[in-house]
Amino acid sequence: MAKRGGFPGGMPGNMNNLMKQAQKMQKQMEENQKALEEKEFTATAGGGAVEVTISGKKEVTKVKISEDAVDPDDVEMLEDLIMAATNEALRKVEDEAAKAMGKLAGGLGSMGGGFPF
Repeated sequence: MAKRGGFPGGMPGNMNNLMKQAQKMQKQMEENQKALEEKEFTATAGGGAVEVTISGKKEVTKVKISEDAVDPDDVEMLEDLIMAATNEALRKVEDEAAKAMGKLAGGLGSMGGGFPF
């Protein structure tokens, strides 16, 4: 006769531990996401001629353009500088998110030796 709440063939308490660890990781992921969303990431282009700040929610919060970068005869260069600074700031957000996820993923090994697949 099998124990109540257990699994036939083994793992009676192990499943509860896995569930608790999964819930803990989910909470940590939510906390990390909230912390990331509250941060700001700034990048520049053109030697500082253009500066773009992006929130962790991937929203542009500030664009700063040096007067030297404003050339009515070369609007294309200014557009390129804005695009470059924005893309770099977005990369910073992604890098920070990847680092946070990497720390959490490192804890997967403690959840019972990993998965067989």
